[in-house]
Amino acid sequence: MPTPVSALSLSDSDKQQLQEWASAFGTPQQVVLRCRIVLAAASGQSDNAIAAKWAANRHTVRLWRKRAAQEGLKSLWQIAPGRGRKPTYGPEKIQEIIDTTLQSKPKGRTQWSCRSLAQRLGVSKSTVNNIWRSHNLKPHRVKTFKLSRDPYFLEKLTDVVGLYLNPPEQAIVLCVDEKSQIQALDRTQPGLPMKKGRCGTLTHDYKRNGTTTLFAALELAQGKVVGQCDQRHRHQEFLKFLRRLDQEFPAPVPLHLVMDNYGTHKKQEVRTWLKKHPRFVLHFVPTSSSWLNLVERWFGELSRQCIRRGAFFSVEDLQKAIREFLDAWNENPKPFVWTATVESIMEKLSRCRQTLEKIQPGCTLPRNRKKSNKVV
Repeated sequence: MPTPVSALSLSDSDKQQLQEWASAFGTPQQVVLRCRIVLAAASGQSDNAIAAKWAANRHTVRLWRKRAAQEGLKSLWQIAPGRGRKPTYGPEKIQEIIDTTLQSKPKGRTQWSCRSLAQRLGVSKSTVNNIWRSHNLKPHRVKTFKLSRDPYFLEKLTDVVGLYLNPPEQAIVLCVDEKSQIQALDRTQPGLPMKKGRCGTLTHDYKRNGTTTLFAALELAQGKVVGQCDQRHRHQEFLKFLRRLDQEFPAPVPLHLVMDNYGTHKKQEVRTWLKKHPRFVLHFVPTSSSWLNLVERWFGELSRQCIRRGAFFSVEDLQKAIREFLDAWNENPKPFVWTATVESIMEKLSRCRQTLEKIQPGCTLPRNRKKSNKVV
């Protein structure tokens, strides 16, 4: 005959806590089973009945009934370490690999590789690779940057970002720039097309067949692009493009142009023409801040989807491909939505400035001034 077992004594608060743990989304399943066992034991059920109800071994039921009575509810969360393979290297070795990667360089080289670091520290290359991946370390990669030295950076940034986030009513915002020296490159040998199990191929060498310059204006609201190709990018070609914009967008709607500080945009002939056409309102981005002009984002799409993998036998062939891309884009335009605020940008740049000054104590960048003397 089985020995009768008395009900486990639990308070109402303990029962409520066990029910919350058992029904919580993030509770491990082994802890959920223990909570159910203890709750059933508190209701007076036998070990065999509890084991049959929750598909557990009766010795497991007896174990957790005893632990809950002696050690309390906290004992239910004691999870024993796994019985699988233990790690080969401890935290000290892992930290050594990380510190070596971040704080040193191999002799005669600029960065570590998996094999060179593994040979240096006496581990396998797979170990180094796994540690790098788990800590998101990529020594082979590098990103370019440049902090603007414009003393009126904050004022110009506020002007352009305010134009993006709160565009004026009854007006059109255009991001204008030129992509110069677009090369018409032809491959020396025909590449192989893509097929199953193999990507398309291109020869590494090429033949230059001339260059062209693309003047483009991205409409902020709808994402449409107005563009034209010219052989050069002087103020004469820029004035020609401004006249086209004047025709593309009927008067008297004001046109707000976001541009960079290229000398062509500030030529005396351009200023004279703009004074005769007051509907054009210019907004200059800070120096070394081309990322602030959204048309640069569209230039990236043009390079990636049209130019980079193309083969062009002449400049005319390149210009034709650009016009076809423009027409296809404007059939289904997708505007680029600006979301960054002035505060978030300045906070990020402030961190970059502080880091740069720590690395190079003698490198000081000019601070922003209050008033602007920029000339339009």
